[in-house]
Amino acid sequence: MEYLDIVDENGEPTGQVIDRATAHREAIRHRTSHVWIVRKREYPGGEGHIEVLLQKRSEDKDSFPGEWDISSAGHIPAGEGFRESALRELYEELGVKTEEEALLEVGIRRINTDDVFYGQIFRDRQVSKVFLLSLDQEAERFRIQTSELSKVQWFDLDQLIEETEAGLMGSCLVPEELRMVREGCSFLPFAKG
Repeated sequence: MEYLDIVDENGEPTGQVIDRATAHREAIRHRTSHVWIVRKREYPGGEGHIEVLLQKRSEDKDSFPGEWDISSAGHIPAGEGFRESALRELYEELGVKTEEEALLEVGIRRINTDDVFYGQIFRDRQVSKVFLLSLDQEAERFRIQTSELSKVQWFDLDQLIEETEAGLMGSCLVPEELRMVREGCSFLPFAKG
């Protein structure tokens, strides 16, 4: 059973823990780390575009099965920190090993949603730190955790924002966080070149 820290509105642990299933059943606030893997690509005509790597969630996930999702995201186990969890999830889900310094924090997102999966209510109350990782690697070179996801694929960030705003990308992705990613990309080394 996975245990999570119960946190305040700023993501600070309260000293209490709760199991993940109960947290989602009873709408208890907890933490997650979101890591967006990004790269810059030159398109025909010489124009540079930012691409983001998305993962397709496995069909048997307890929430949002089969939907496109953040490059790497996960609940933070009790006692673990945002960055520590982000690094662990990157390695477990995608086989990416990197250092804390490579993660650029671009903001905090508070999630407050209610959904139904498999006939059960799913109340999500998260405080999520959003990070960027610049990594130019072809999708087939990632070592994916097949119990969690079925594949990864690169998407043009601007087009993805448009499609998400139009409701074409499912409910895992939200324009607010994608715009946070776009703004954060201006601070990455490839933006200076």
